[in-house]
Amino acid sequence: MCKHESQSDRLLRRLFLPLVGLLLSIVSVRADETIEKQSESGPVKATVRLEPQKPLIGDTVTLTITVTAEKGVELLMPEFGEALERFSIVDFAPRQSIDDEGRTVAVQTYRLQPPASGKQTIPPILIEYVDRRPGQREAPEGYDAYELLTERLDFEVQSVIPKDAEADLKPPLGKLGPREAPPAPRWPWVVAGLVVLAAACPFAVRAYFAWRRKARQRSAYEIARARLQRLLDAPRPTAEQIDAFYVELSGIIRKYLEDRFELRAPELTTEEFLASVGESPDLSRDHQALLREFLRQADLVKFAGAQPSDEDIDRSIQAAGQFLEETRENAPMLDVNDEMEARTVA
Repeated sequence: MCKHESQSDRLLRRLFLPLVGLLLSIVSVRADETIEKQSESGPVKATVRLEPQKPLIGDTVTLTITVTAEKGVELLMPEFGEALERFSIVDFAPRQSIDDEGRTVAVQTYRLQPPASGKQTIPPILIEYVDRRPGQREAPEGYDAYELLTERLDFEVQSVIPKDAEADLKPPLGKLGPREAPPAPRWPWVVAGLVVLAAACPFAVRAYFAWRRKARQRSAYEIARARLQRLLDAPRPTAEQIDAFYVELSGIIRKYLEDRFELRAPELTTEEFLASVGESPDLSRDHQALLREFLRQADLVKFAGAQPSDEDIDRSIQAAGQFLEETRENAPMLDVNDEMEARTVA
């Protein structure tokens, strides 16, 4: 009897252990195909997950945004497609529920179509919330809600063409023999020409408007540099005007940071903004230190009533210009809508 049970155990192990190994390998591959990052701000936690990690061109990817807020916290989820304009949205499924502990759990699921192969990025997504818990401030002073930015997700879309595919063309097959064709009447050519002309008209009109739109575009650096030059061309500010001068100067740099690095600089306080700058992979430590010193000097003038010397003003102007020049490379193109500003930039 014992010998028979021992043989059964060996048979079960032979069947069960390979099955366990197969399941573990499937789970391991599945984990490798998923990108997941978490962010936290006070009573709110956000998780962004993308799968698969390396899709083929033409495949869709699934982006899931899961946000959990403590009881008494009002969530303001991002609008449909916010920060995802570069992708084609195939499907969108939002849902919201309350768990057993009274926390709000909001989930937004997107199915996205990447525009091309190569490296792609899901940019940070803004989530807002209002803290209505007893004894808590509902929002920062001067703002309607707190803000939480999710982590950026980098992934790569694979091409269907193998990397080792040969690029050489095959030689021609040879000359074809002569072929005599009867003379064709001319009127089909005239009709075909009119048809082609009629079909090309919409494309020509579209190309013209695209050219007009492109002519109205300037890089984020050009716009910021023009605004700074316009400020410097004005008369030197007096003691009564120095506050407004620093407001305009710091506003130019904050707007440039929003356009250039996708940082929501104008809506954040200086401390909140410096914290987000420290998490940005696109800004070096030298640039972060330069911005920190520049913005704190501006705050001393705007909020503490400090009266800077001429040397302090020159240093602030030099720091702003230095930051623009050192980050001008690969600045995105933007529409110049304001006519006065368009003439200044041009």
